[in-house]
Amino acid sequence: MDGTSFQLYLDYIRKELNAQDPAVLGVIVALLLVVLTIVFMKILWGRKSTRRAILLTGLCDSGKTLLFSRLLTGKFKKTQTSITDSTAIYRTKSDRGAGMTLIDLPGHESLRPQYIEKFKSSARVIVFVVDSAIFQKEVRDVAEFLYSLLTDSVVVKNAPALVVACNKQDVTMAKSAKLIQQQLEKELNTLRVTRSAALSSQDGSAGGGTVPLGRKGKEFDFSQLPMKVEFVECSARGSKGEEGQADVERLEICLAKLA
Repeated sequence: MDGTSFQLYLDYIRKELNAQDPAVLGVIVALLLVVLTIVFMKILWGRKSTRRAILLTGLCDSGKTLLFSRLLTGKFKKTQTSITDSTAIYRTKSDRGAGMTLIDLPGHESLRPQYIEKFKSSARVIVFVVDSAIFQKEVRDVAEFLYSLLTDSVVVKNAPALVVACNKQDVTMAKSAKLIQQQLEKELNTLRVTRSAALSSQDGSAGGGTVPLGRKGKEFDFSQLPMKVEFVECSARGSKGEEGQADVERLEICLAKLA
């Protein structure tokens, strides 16, 4: 259709609309708005439904793989450091649908980036597993890994829910979820300041694929993030060790709400 034909078509539509009764025209407009709204909602829901993965990530030896096994089967399983991802369908207790894809990502520093890059676009929920028993020793490394996730442009755009699973609560000296949250906020705020200063001393621009963390001019806290954030205490091993049940109920409830 050339420009002249298209203009004639528009003129015809305009005349037909002008000839209609105002009440009828109002109904047509209302129906059109309803149709457009339905189409828009389907597009939004389609984008969300394509992200059906729960990513289990965190540092080495934080208990991700045992947590993966407990969530799927409830059973204890001897584990070793993962060098590749493990994937399975996970259904919450109230889930009668197709379920979600639970993915256990390697925690080794040299492997993490490639697996995060591979799966981040499909993440509906990111479960960041922390070893509560030695958190004080690892707080800097935990914060740096978390910082890289929270400033990733794809993660920020998709805004998957973030669940910080404070694992190994069966250990006597384990830190509470509240304390872990407070210390992570302080450490992330420090990282934000130092990283910003480093960028300013170079060329003043952010690195490729990254976005600023939190709100400029304010101390960082997790409420500033575009995604829902929850801290939960759990123990993949459980207080009775291999023979006992895991303490992951609060994590399961949290995942059920976010699924």
